[in-house]
Amino acid sequence: MRKLKQTKINIKLKRYLKMKKSLLVASLGSILIVGCASVAVTDDAIVKNTSMAIGLEKSAFTVSDRENDGLKTTYKVKTSTGKSYSCYVTGTVSVVGRVVSDAICTEMGASAKPSTESNTSCNALLKAAGKCK
Repeated sequence: MRKLKQTKINIKLKRYLKMKKSLLVASLGSILIVGCASVAVTDDAIVKNTSMAIGLEKSAFTVSDRENDGLKTTYKVKTSTGKSYSCYVTGTVSVVGRVVSDAICTEMGASAKPSTESNTSCNALLKAAGKCK
């Protein structure tokens, strides 16, 4: 009877350890599958998302100085009219595929426009933040 009980315990222990091992392998696999920006963010994704962010056709600008930093990719954009932008996107690879954020671009050399009382885009949130009157 005691040997039978010990055998049942051993079987349960083996199943438990097998399950733990499978969980560990699955966890490590997902960590390896999740990629950094250098894998997730393609040049085509950068051009497409930048085109939408700055409102120009893909042929109207060039991308340079790409730097991958973990999940974030930063780069410079120069338009055919001479404007320069500093941009970034974030990206990962997961079980659903590549996911790349919208491009966030700031025009270089352009100063922030001060809000005025006649600003029609002044809303309650901007007023509360003290950005307009």
